[in-house]
Amino acid sequence: MSTGTRFEAFQDIDRGTRLIGLTSGLALLAVLLAFLVAAQFVVYPFVVFLVSVAYGWYAYQESTAKILMFFTTVSTVIILGLITVYLFIKSIPAFRTMGLDILLKTNQPLWERASNTYSLAPMIWGTVLTTIIAMVIAAPLGIAGALFISEIAPKWAREIIKPAIEMLAGIPSIVYGFLGWVVVTEYFYSELQLSNFSSLMVAGIMVGVMALPTVVSVAEDAIASVPGSTKDGSLALGASDWQTIKSVTFPTAFSGISAAVILGVGRAVGETMAATVILGHQQAFPDPLYDVWEGTETLTSLIASQYGIATGTQLSALFAAGVILFLTVLTLSIGSQIIEDRRRKRLGGEE
Repeated sequence: MSTGTRFEAFQDIDRGTRLIGLTSGLALLAVLLAFLVAAQFVVYPFVVFLVSVAYGWYAYQESTAKILMFFTTVSTVIILGLITVYLFIKSIPAFRTMGLDILLKTNQPLWERASNTYSLAPMIWGTVLTTIIAMVIAAPLGIAGALFISEIAPKWAREIIKPAIEMLAGIPSIVYGFLGWVVVTEYFYSELQLSNFSSLMVAGIMVGVMALPTVVSVAEDAIASVPGSTKDGSLALGASDWQTIKSVTFPTAFSGISAAVILGVGRAVGETMAATVILGHQQAFPDPLYDVWEGTETLTSLIASQYGIATGTQLSALFAAGVILFLTVLTLSIGSQIIEDRRRKRLGGEE
């Protein structure tokens, strides 16, 4: 829509709707400013906003609904921007004190309040190992589950299995962590005669189970969006159902399946409570580095276990861990969106 067209559309809005939009918009802006400067006065502009919206809903319901949706979208962007700015500002003291050592330091001490030394390298390594283990579990099982639900399972089974898998996402992460600690950790400790009662392996297994619903749901949507004519053409040429799945459906939906795996990785990277319950909270590298039976730390469990006692540079280092998590998950989300967009263009014949 051109600028002229937008202006004409604005001109078509009646005066009352414009007044409601202006009043509620100024009230929202006042709420934001009061929240940042004088929180005790937030209630007054908020009441003005509610009154103006209530009147607008009574007198101009359709226009008021559009205005509210616009404000909701703008507020979401503003809140996300404020969170991002606050996160980066709070992490500056740690980066100023440690420099790149906050990411790269590998020699002792790694995390010590007495010497004001804080390195996130062990936690980054722990996060990488946990995520790899989780995706070794979630990616193949998730893709296989999505293919079964979409292409193989009879209708009655699909109606049972899909909601059941999606219900896994509704189980609180603390429950996964508790089950991992009580059941899985106990099993490995007794059967493998481990030297400690916490390990990255158990954390990775539980996080992988938690990432399964994400992978299955997104991958199943990608597989279901493959045009039926494409599969029918393969079957008409004499291919079996399995040959069609293997050679037509899966390659066509591959970009969407890749996006599902990437979103699953983001879920694994950002998981907090399960890892916090299971891991032993040692700010040190496993020895050797590939030893997944050691109980080290992840970025999320570090924040969850130390934010209550952290001050000064230590608190800033936790914000730095948050920045790393934020950038990682943001990159994964953007990557999945790019892949999804390519899939839509390919299936829509735009490529």
